[in-house]
Amino acid sequence: MQSYRCLVCGYIYNPAEGDPDNGIEPGTAFEDIPEDWVCPECGAGKDDFEPI
Repeated sequence: MQSYRCLVCGYIYNPAEGDPDNGIEPGTAFEDIPEDWVCPECGAGKDDFEPI
């Protein structure tokens, strides 16, 4: 699974780790995250992420 970087703050979403603090279980692909999820570091939306 591909990781994604926030273009605003540089946060890396790693699918193997997920974002458990915000309800995203480890193993969740970026594409499967709900559209209303935001960057846990800066609050940017999914549209502000790029694949790395």
